[in-house]
Amino acid sequence: MKSKTKYFSLFAMLTILALVLTGCANNSQSIYQAPTSGPYAWVFSLFGKPIQNIMLAVEHQIGGSNGAGWAIIIITFVVQLIVMPLRLASQRKMTTQQEKTQKLQPQMKLIQKALKKPGLTQPQQMQISQLQMRVYKDNNMSMMGGMGCLPLLIQLPIMIGIYQAVAYSKELAASSFFGISLGQRSIVLTIIATLLYVIQGYLSMVGIPEEQKKAMQMTLILSPAMTFFISISAPGALALYFLVGGLIAILQQVITTFIIMPKVKKDVAAELNERPLKVVVTQETIDSILNTTASSNTNNETEKDLHQDLRARNAGKQKRPHNSDKD
Repeated sequence: MKSKTKYFSLFAMLTILALVLTGCANNSQSIYQAPTSGPYAWVFSLFGKPIQNIMLAVEHQIGGSNGAGWAIIIITFVVQLIVMPLRLASQRKMTTQQEKTQKLQPQMKLIQKALKKPGLTQPQQMQISQLQMRVYKDNNMSMMGGMGCLPLLIQLPIMIGIYQAVAYSKELAASSFFGISLGQRSIVLTIIATLLYVIQGYLSMVGIPEEQKKAMQMTLILSPAMTFFISISAPGALALYFLVGGLIAILQQVITTFIIMPKVKKDVAAELNERPLKVVVTQETIDSILNTTASSNTNNETEKDLHQDLRARNAGKQKRPHNSDKD
């Protein structure tokens, strides 16, 4: 669906932005030295420094060689708990939208079939395309779907903060989690985090109609691909953040797939029994547009032929010799 594609496109854009904001921070600074001027300093003071202080405090409190890793897990867990209600609400809205959209498929197919007809004129294409907007508008539905971006926007500062917290702290950069460095890239954490989002993607396909599965296949590729790209490009601390986030994403998807979706389907079915969706597009509607335009074109061609015939006759009369010329 367009909404799903847009959601993950925004996800890619925001995560790339996170890397751009943080990945270049060491270009003009010595190692472990936080930026003191410019936009990177502002980002560090707002996000990186507070998270760095929290991680160091939790590490010292827990103690041991794995303290920094547990600090990341605790921070991630808290953040995910905050955004989970927002995500579940968004999932509910999106599932409701999908269920109603599925009921509109017969009308959508008529529009898609009409748009594929060869020889369509531009006015015809515009009229048929506008029908799609009418179908959604007359049924009080949004073409953009129900998925919101707020959960992503909340997580973005945390991603930046964890990156900078480790990058600008010698103590955190030297830390490890069960033998895996948090200051260096970790292929192990990257692979595990990526696989978790692959599992989450496949769980999201359970109970989805085949037509919608085809439209959502990009989900199975884009989300794990972005997780892999970011995790392998950043310190292990950020990969650990995605790993924990992947575990929670699977839990959230299980709730969505096996609790929310069945309830939403039941509620939508009951709602549509009481207030059925309006039929805006029928084959007659499509034929009317095509025939009206075709008739208009035929009339225009007929008028054009008549004008050409009259011009030809007038030209013939002008070429005839007048009687006065003969005399």
